Amino acid sequence: MISTILNRLNMGFIAALIGFTSSIALIYQAASNLGADLVMISSWVFALGLGMGLTSIGLSIYYRTPLLIAWSTPGAALLITSTQGFSINEAVAAFIFSACLITLSGVSGLFEKLMDRVPLQIASAMLAGILLSFGIEVFNVMNASPQLVGLMFITYLVCKALIPRFAMLVILIVAVTSASVQGLFVVPELEWSIGQLVYIEPEWSIAALINIGLPLFLVTMATQNMPGIAILKAHGYHAPVSKLMTVTGITNMLIAPFGGFGINLAAITAAICMSEEADPDPKKRYWAAVSAGTFYLLMGLCALSLMTLFQAMPSALIYALAGIALFSTIGTSLQQAFVESPYKEAALMTFLVTASDFTLWNIGSALWGILAGLITMVIITVTAALKRPINTDSNSSAKPKNQITQSLKVK
Repeated sequence: MISTILNRLNMGFIAALIGFTSSIALIYQAASNLGADLVMISSWVFALGLGMGLTSIGLSIYYRTPLLIAWSTPGAALLITSTQGFSINEAVAAFIFSACLITLSGVSGLFEKLMDRVPLQIASAMLAGILLSFGIEVFNVMNASPQLVGLMFITYLVCKALIPRFAMLVILIVAVTSASVQGLFVVPELEWSIGQLVYIEPEWSIAALINIGLPLFLVTMATQNMPGIAILKAHGYHAPVSKLMTVTGITNMLIAPFGGFGINLAAITAAICMSEEADPDPKKRYWAAVSAGTFYLLMGLCALSLMTLFQAMPSALIYALAGIALFSTIGTSLQQAFVESPYKEAALMTFLVTASDFTLWNIGSALWGILAGLITMVIITVTAALKRPINTDSNSSAKPKNQITQSLKVK
C-alpha cells in the first residue's frame, strides 16, 4: 500500500517537474518581451500553477480519471512571436478572448465539429512553422556561447537516447552547473516567500484579438486539447470532452488577468500519470494526476523565487533551453504534417507561410498559415473533382451492348 502511494506521488512529481522545466523558459521569455518585470512574471507562473493545480485535482477526483491540466507550451511559443508591437494589457485582453472561445466551444459542443474541419496535418504544420525558429535559435546562440550551448546539445542527444523522460531536467542541471563554472551564472540570495497575483488591466484591441487571441485559441485547441483527448482514448479513458473544455475555459478566464495565458489538457505529461508505474490498477491512476496537480500548486506558490533564479541565468542558456525543449515537438509535428496523404501539399503551404514573416492587415503568419493550408486543400479537392472523367452515360450505354453481344454468342 505504501509503495503504491509512493509510486503515485513519484509519477505525479515527475509529470509536474517535466511540464515545468520543459517550457518555463518560454513563459519567462514571452512575459519579458511584453515588458513584464520579475514580480509580474512570477504572477504569470503563480496564476498558471493555481489554475492547473486546482483543475487537475478537481477534475481527476470528480471523474476518477487521470485528467492532468497543463499550460499551453505552443501557446507560450506563439506569444513570443505574435505579441511584438502590443502592450501587456492588450495581450491580457487577448488571453481573455481566447479563454472565452474555449469556453464557448465547450458549452456549445462545437469542439469536435470544429476540429474535424481542420485536418491534423494542417494543424501540425502550423505548429511546426511556429516552433521552427526556436529550434534554429539553439544553433544561433551557440555562436556566442559554444561551450555552454554545445554541452547542452550533447547532453540532449545522450539523455534522449538513455533517459528521455528526464532529459530536460538533466539538461537544466548540466546547463546551470556549466554556466556557474564559467562564471556566467551566480546564484542570487533567495528569500523564499509565497508568490502574489498581480492584476493586469485588459486593454481591448481588435488587432491584438486577431493576432494573439485567435491564433492562441487555435493552437491550444488543435495542438494541445486534441492530443490530450487522443491520449485519454488511447489509454481507455472516456471523459466528457465538452465539459472539460468548459471548465478549463472558465478557469482560464479567471486567471487570464493575472497572466494565465492558456491552460489545456496535458498530453505527454498526462501519459506519465496513466502508465503502469503510476498504479497497476487503471481505475486508481487518477491519484497520480492529483499528485501532479498538488505539485503544480506548490510550484506556483514558489513562483517568485523560481523566477529570480531564471532571471539570473544567461540569456543563451534560456534561449537554448527553450529551443531544445521543443526539438521533439518540432520533429513530431513535421512527421505528422508531411505523412503521405491528400493533405500533404496543403500542409506544406501552411508550414511555409507560418514559418515566414508574412503579415497582412496586421494579422500574423500563424493565422495566414492555416488559412493558406485550408485554401490549398479546397483548390486541390475541387480541381481533382473537375479533372475526373464523367463516363456515366457511356458506361451505361456500353453495358447493354456487351450484354446483347454475349447473348447472341450464346444462342
